[in-house]
Amino acid sequence: MLSSLYFASSNQNKFEEAKSILSEFGISLKFFKCSLEEIQADTLEEIAQYKANLAYRLCSKPVIVEDAGLFITALKGFPGPYSSFVFDTIGNKGILKMLSKQRRALFQSVIAYCERKQDVMLFEASVQGKISKKLQGKRWGYDPIFIPEGQTVTYSQLKNKNKVSHRYLALRKFANWYLHKQISSGR
Repeated sequence: MLSSLYFASSNQNKFEEAKSILSEFGISLKFFKCSLEEIQADTLEEIAQYKANLAYRLCSKPVIVEDAGLFITALKGFPGPYSSFVFDTIGNKGILKMLSKQRRALFQSVIAYCERKQDVMLFEASVQGKISKKLQGKRWGYDPIFIPEGQTVTYSQLKNKNKVSHRYLALRKFANWYLHKQISSGR
């Protein structure tokens, strides 16, 4: 395993997914449990960059944060960058009540890496899909209502979610960059 880096979040589930995914690339991840200010911004990139800088100031170690958003076509991209707030206030049941026939959606993840003050690298990925008509499965977040394109079940019901999710794709981009960086610097 390469030298550790930290995953800053208050979400244990998100950390466990990231740890599992990055371990496949030989990257050890430690949990820096903290509540980072969730700014309201127009893009996930802005939010992730802000949180990565804040996390680095708090732990002074190489750190990654992740911000994700569910963008629903019929709702003109809502909840998008406000996904955490919307989940905490109306949850999956509230989202399901807002939709009728049009159920197309995009789930996006942005990984932000910071090892020096104000020096943040971003890695983005997204998965097209649709919103289910009812809750399916018991995982956390929007997993029980998001069906990725090419699948017939939600993230919650997939046995291989960590191989196809928006988070996996963004973490894979990060891992490839990070490993190249480590090799280039002789670590």
